[in-house]
Amino acid sequence: MKKLFNKAQQLSLDYLESLNKRRVFPTPEAIQNLEQFKQALPEQGAAAEKVIEMLDEVGSPATVATAGGRYFGFVIGAALPASVAASWLAAAWDQNGATNILSPVSACLEQVCMSWLTDIFMLPKGTQGGLVSGASMANFTALAAARHAVLAKQGWDVESKGLFGAPPITVVISAEAHATVLKALSLLGLGRERVIQVPVDNQGRLRADALPELNSSTIVCIQAGNVNTGSFDPAEKICAAARKGEAWVHVDGAFGLWAAAAPKRAYLYSGVPEADSWATDAHKWLNVPYDSGIVLCRNPEHLKAAMSITAAYLTQGVQGEPYHYVPQLSRRSRGIEIWAALKSLGKKGLSDMIERNCRQAFLFSSGLQKAGLNILNDVVLNQVLVSCGDAETTQQIISAIQQEGTCWCGGTVWQGQPAIRISVSSWATTDTDVERSLAAIVRIAKNHK
Repeated sequence: MKKLFNKAQQLSLDYLESLNKRRVFPTPEAIQNLEQFKQALPEQGAAAEKVIEMLDEVGSPATVATAGGRYFGFVIGAALPASVAASWLAAAWDQNGATNILSPVSACLEQVCMSWLTDIFMLPKGTQGGLVSGASMANFTALAAARHAVLAKQGWDVESKGLFGAPPITVVISAEAHATVLKALSLLGLGRERVIQVPVDNQGRLRADALPELNSSTIVCIQAGNVNTGSFDPAEKICAAARKGEAWVHVDGAFGLWAAAAPKRAYLYSGVPEADSWATDAHKWLNVPYDSGIVLCRNPEHLKAAMSITAAYLTQGVQGEPYHYVPQLSRRSRGIEIWAALKSLGKKGLSDMIERNCRQAFLFSSGLQKAGLNILNDVVLNQVLVSCGDAETTQQIISAIQQEGTCWCGGTVWQGQPAIRISVSSWATTDTDVERSLAAIVRIAKNHK
């Protein structure tokens, strides 16, 4: 076993040390070589060391270098060294994070993380939550709590009676709401099409002046960090309107919630702590390994009512069992990696990382603008939208950037206009990475004029 683990460790280190020299996206040949994996399950098993060697020889060349500093697609952060090492140790521990009795260390670290996260995000005292697979599940979990609270006000127990015959719920979302919010609403039986969509301004911010009347049967979903522009909905105004009508406000802050850690971004965050629930990813801007999401709720009793289960064989004597606040019972101990990341960074390190990525996004914006390209958004966070002309030209440039291999960024359509979308959210990104990537993007764009 020691020989096997030493081998895996060395291959992992070799891979990480090669990131600065390799292409960001694998070659067609490397992808073709994946056919070697497509074999019938053998009658006799292979030696574990040979299994790891094949994974490295065939698999490593076909990975996308999201762990490096030149990946700027889909708001993906690399995993911090401390979180990777903690993940290795956690895998060896093989802990089930469901209950205290299954893993005292996992439950303890999750509780510590909740305390730290509540502090970082400046949330009200008493806020509680849980760790899930990502912001998709975090949105689902928070909106389940919202559904419970809204119906409970009207005397309806949705967990027992379901939605058959339940009082109606009004859901208000931004016209720029992320697709995962709509997915969560559909899974919860609230529907994708029954929502009221509020128009947005030219940065994708929900227009507070266009809100419908809000009342106690209303759930309002807002954004902290538009996936295209990085902009924030005006949470202060929206939450004030919601308080008057006793409506529930949920914040989808998959990456934007981390702006709370950077004092220079505080103006964006104004009003966000006044909401009732929040969702974010740790595997985005906290830079921990996949998968890692966070759900938080102002009143944990609503979350517990929506998520908790009762079974005779489960220990009921411990308050705040992890499984009370999330959909899953058995799950991996995500808190170990989150704790390691936060402990290794501290408040200052986290703030510096967020601010550095924001500054690097501005470097991209400034450099591309100087080269004659048009920036479509106000660069307030880590997102940059670059116009390259018509849809065909834009797609050609995006494909050329991805195939050239220096960096990777994707495409989008922003308010009817095709664009390159650059997301800077990795601890590993250096200013040199930005300069190399800028030069490649500018060169390719000029070649397509």
